[in-house]
Amino acid sequence: MALEFNSNPVSNPDTDTLLQLTRSLNTGVALTHIEDWHILFENANFFKWFPPGSDADEPLTVRIPGFNEERALSRLEKGRPYSLEIETEASGRSIPISVEVRALSDQSADKAVIECFDMSKQKQAEYMLESYSKIAEKNSRELEREKERAERLLLNIMPKSVYEEMKDYGTVTPQLFENATILLLDFVGHTEMEISRDPASLVTELNDIFTVFDRITDLFDCERIRTVGDSYMAVSGLPESTPDHAHNIAKVALRMLRYIERRNSAHQEAWHCRIGINSGPVIGSLVGIQKYVYDIFGPGVNLAARMETVSEPMKITLNEDTYQLIKDDFHCAERGIFEIKGFGDLNLYFLERELPRV
Repeated sequence: MALEFNSNPVSNPDTDTLLQLTRSLNTGVALTHIEDWHILFENANFFKWFPPGSDADEPLTVRIPGFNEERALSRLEKGRPYSLEIETEASGRSIPISVEVRALSDQSADKAVIECFDMSKQKQAEYMLESYSKIAEKNSRELEREKERAERLLLNIMPKSVYEEMKDYGTVTPQLFENATILLLDFVGHTEMEISRDPASLVTELNDIFTVFDRITDLFDCERIRTVGDSYMAVSGLPESTPDHAHNIAKVALRMLRYIERRNSAHQEAWHCRIGINSGPVIGSLVGIQKYVYDIFGPGVNLAARMETVSEPMKITLNEDTYQLIKDDFHCAERGIFEIKGFGDLNLYFLERELPRV
């Protein structure tokens, strides 16, 4: 059947119907000689998307920018289509076009048909999908950051194992820890300090000090339990038991005291603290429903508070139980027997320094 050639239109009913059909297509269609890529037929869309230049008989290789003749011939000889995507200008806008070149049947093996598709809607859909994907990815990252932030905040108020239990089961079972050592530190006389007249500066100073204390406790696998005002509580032996709980707290206490001494030598305002240490059983549990606080309870905590109260500025006080646990590795000075409310008469010691390893 004859088609409409560029220079020789043929008129018969079948041909006219076919021509009207190709003109009405939303795609671009053309027929070409494979030998010289001369265009034998093209519909309106093909002409609009790939108009000829000054030479109306420009071959396909010129009409379609980026057309790779060598690759096209190689693909067609193997019975495969040659495809490419390009941008073309039409009606004052850029249009993405998908081009596919396929050889005709054996009777017309020297000819190829070119089909071109306007990919604007597809590209728009892909762009929207990519945009939605980026938005979803961004939201996912933000949610992950919020989750990490929430975890960091929770880990600041409770041990990691307690957080994991709460995350997995929604609740935390109170636990008894038979062997733990508690440290309580409190600053004395800070209300008379010049800095106390400036609340913002006072809080900043305390924040700096407690931040260093946190690093010290982490260094020796201890847990900071809480800070209340200018007091600081830490513990070793929970939530993971360790035989060195008393040694860990002793090392923490000595380094806290050393840090305060060095800070005082470099700052105008001098801070003075009392530290009390006690070893014994404690109960650890999460307290609260809307506002979570991990806390420890029991006589062991109460006695640690008593040790801090009877201590002296820039001194570390401990009782006989803790002394017996660390006496081989730390030098302690005996203070004598003190009557401790709720606990009777106890022999107390000052923790002074760590003994050198032999």
